[in-house]
Amino acid sequence: MTVNEKVQCLIIGSGPAGYTAAIYASRAGLNPVLYQGLQPGGQLTITTEVENYPGYPEGIMGPQMMVDFEKQAQRMGADIRWGLATKVDFSNRPYKVEIDEEKWLEADSIIIATGAAAKWLNIPSEQRLNGHGVSACAVCDGFFFKNQDVAIVGAGDTACEEALYLSKICGHVHMIVRKGEDGMRASKVMQERVKNTGNITLHWHSETDEILGEKTVNAVRIKNMITGETKEIAVKAFFVAIGHQPNSDIFKGWLDMDDAGYLITVPGTSKTNIAGVFACGDVQDKHYRQAVTAAGSGCMAALDAERYLGTIEHELNALHTQS
Repeated sequence: MTVNEKVQCLIIGSGPAGYTAAIYASRAGLNPVLYQGLQPGGQLTITTEVENYPGYPEGIMGPQMMVDFEKQAQRMGADIRWGLATKVDFSNRPYKVEIDEEKWLEADSIIIATGAAAKWLNIPSEQRLNGHGVSACAVCDGFFFKNQDVAIVGAGDTACEEALYLSKICGHVHMIVRKGEDGMRASKVMQERVKNTGNITLHWHSETDEILGEKTVNAVRIKNMITGETKEIAVKAFFVAIGHQPNSDIFKGWLDMDDAGYLITVPGTSKTNIAGVFACGDVQDKHYRQAVTAAGSGCMAALDAERYLGTIEHELNALHTQS
């Protein structure tokens, strides 16, 4: 392969984690180059108002928040570029990353901030009303529907946790489950908590037929998988909790990951199983998935990269002299 460029610190992906890593790496003098990926700004660019990020007392729209993050990273000196990492080679230092299937970069350190994408039901109304009552994050958006009736679809621990969260702030929660009680994926403890919560109704053997509403959600139509009967439930929001897919495919075979594809980092750090390669944000976090935790892990990754580069400075100088 022909290497087109050599960089000290390469950041793959944007969003709160990537941009924060770029801010800290720039201030540390690492001259970071950041490739934004297919969705510059990450999942926050498809959200509406963000009210739970510190420093925005009046709230802020998700896309604008990511514009602010990007501008701050640029002001610190980060080289932010449009482009997608399509292949990696971590066999030897400096590590190699292919961009847009056409050029290769060498990097002394790499910060992975490629995030994760919510899984959707893939029905037209879901995308049309996304951000207008349809959401994939109850913790992010549940507050906007305080004391109102909502629906959530899913059957795992995350769905149960989000249903319980919603039950504390919403009027009533309708939980839509494709299978019966014996087919629910959530742990027994979580199932019992949901069943014993008075304002949660479980709709077994049911699937979402359509989300109803012109500009905002006003109801959901569900279909019983056994009888074929449909019914409409009046709700003001519809939450999808059927899982997330980490954007980690290009790292398979190189980096340790769990069964779901989330990158595994050394507890308390952003370090992966390959020295000099760090991971932050939702690509390695399947528990919290919040903008503020992603930003925090981006800070950790940049600090870890700075310390790593400091420890191998003499070795890198020798390598660069030889090349």
